[in-house]
Amino acid sequence: MPSPSGVERMLGADELIVSKTDLQGRITYANESFLRIGAFTEDQVIGKPHNLIRHPDMPRAVFKLLWDTVQAKQELFAYVVNLAADGAHYWVLAHVTPSFDASGAVVGYHSNRRSPHPAALAAIKPVYQRVLAEEAKHSGARAATAAGAALLSQLATASHGSYDEFVWSLEPQLAGAR
Repeated sequence: MPSPSGVERMLGADELIVSKTDLQGRITYANESFLRIGAFTEDQVIGKPHNLIRHPDMPRAVFKLLWDTVQAKQELFAYVVNLAADGAHYWVLAHVTPSFDASGAVVGYHSNRRSPHPAALAAIKPVYQRVLAEEAKHSGARAATAAGAALLSQLATASHGSYDEFVWSLEPQLAGAR
C-alpha cells in the first residue's frame, strides 16, 4: 500500500466510479473511472480486497457502519476518502448496496461513487478527524473501531438523528431525491 502523497485528485462533476465485490469484499468489477482515478490497471484490482484503496485518514468506524448496513440488506450513503495506487487521494460520496440474486439472496455488493459537494466535505472532515482521534486512543483494532463507532453515532445522532440523515443533510444533490 502506498504512502499518501498529499496530492488530491478530483472526479468530474458528472463522473461515476463503479465497482462490484463478492461477499468477502473482493473486487469483481471496476469501471474505467475507478481505474483512472485510482491509478490502477484492471489486473491490479480484480480479485483483490476492496480495502486496497483504504486511506489511513478514513475512520474504521465508517467502514464498520458500511458493512453492518449492507450485510443487513440495506443501502448506505457515506463520505469516503480513498487512496490511489500512486499515493494520491480522492474524496467520494459512496452509495453502497447489496446485490441480490433471483431468490433474494445477497451475492455481492455494488458501489457508485460521485464527487461530493465541497460544503459537505467541509462539514464531514472535522467529524472524521474527531472519530480518528478517538480511535487512536485505543490500542486494539476492535476497541478502536467500537469507540469510533460510538462517537460517530453520538455526533450524527446529536445533530441529525443518524449518520444517514447527516449525509442527506449535507448533499444538495440528495436532498431533493428523497
